[in-house]
Amino acid sequence: MTDVAALSTVHALLGELAVLEGREDPYPRYDALRVLAPVAVAPDGAVVLTRYDDCALLVRDRRFAHLPQDRVGELFGADWAEHLSLRQLLGSMLGLNPPGHTRLRRLVSSAFTARRVQALRPAIAALVDELLDGLQDAGDGPVDFIGAFAFPLPVNVIGELLGIPRSDRARFQPLVRDTSQVLEVITPELVARADAAAARVWDYLTDLVAERRRRPADDLLSALVRAGLDGDRLSEDELLTTAGLLFAAGFETTTNLLGNGLVALIAHPDQRARLQNDPSIAASAVEELLRYDSPVQIVSRVSTDHVALPDATIPPGAHVVGYLGAANRDPARFDDPHRLDLTRPETPRSPSAGGALLPGCAAGARVRRGRLEAQIAFPALLTRYPRLALAARPERRNSLTLRGYTRIPITLAS
Repeated sequence: MTDVAALSTVHALLGELAVLEGREDPYPRYDALRVLAPVAVAPDGAVVLTRYDDCALLVRDRRFAHLPQDRVGELFGADWAEHLSLRQLLGSMLGLNPPGHTRLRRLVSSAFTARRVQALRPAIAALVDELLDGLQDAGDGPVDFIGAFAFPLPVNVIGELLGIPRSDRARFQPLVRDTSQVLEVITPELVARADAAAARVWDYLTDLVAERRRRPADDLLSALVRAGLDGDRLSEDELLTTAGLLFAAGFETTTNLLGNGLVALIAHPDQRARLQNDPSIAASAVEELLRYDSPVQIVSRVSTDHVALPDATIPPGAHVVGYLGAANRDPARFDDPHRLDLTRPETPRSPSAGGALLPGCAAGARVRRGRLEAQIAFPALLTRYPRLALAARPERRNSLTLRGYTRIPITLAS
């Protein structure tokens, strides 16, 4: 194949990943990209990475940074600062670079601790049991797993953690989903919808923060209000942006993990039976499900220096996109990568040993909480409903950055 033909094929593959039909099963396209051009240049000039080691470098090497404020307009338009959804995204820990990112992370981590997450275990187990009881109301008819379980579990857990009243939590799903669409291809209509949703979340959290200032409670939001180190505290905008980020990211990725994981387990009855018969493998099972069909498929950074890869050098100032979904199916890192193996020998969470590659992110405790929910939920679900099956084809959400389903119809007794 000539260079011109290869470039044309690369662009065609990237184009297929931009539409729902290509996103249904992106993995064959990832494989083709990895073989044809593991370091590819997209039509918009972005450098696209699909190998595990390259993507691991992208999310961990300090020579790759979030988009600097003076270049935001290149991707989001010159008027980006007029849009609340974009300001919240780029002003949060997801969009900042050191020292701003480091400062926010220290302040938030002082309130959002691993101990606080682990203390949620009894509450998570109780919520799982409550939701499993609720599934029985469907009888023998189909029930939507996303609406009945995969959304309400994480939204209630993060709501409990933050101190959001239970009666208010369900309203956040459509709002957060609209806001998170700015992570995809941006259109004026999409941004307008995201701005409207972001404004409603902002107004709600403004009132709730004011209430916590008047009457502190034993919850994360009150802890964030009090958070301070060496005389430094979160500003009002930082507090609201952080609370919104923790709530949004707190259930989007976990909902996707639960949905993607269930579909994968149903499609692999031998692995489902292993987890069903031995719940002690839940931790390694969740790591493998994260690898096999990652809830977050893409991260992007900007290079701040020359970065040498095995067969290419990325210049300073390049927009670099890492396809984590492709990295997690890289045969150079994983033996038989398209096979689901809940007791895969690679050490969980250790990139050097081949664990699932996840996006570098400030909310480490958030990631631990999502894992904990899945580790409790999957064994309980399979134990309670051992004959659970798909009732119809699941409906995939039209998104690649955040990969998941909008609806998974299931029956509890096949």
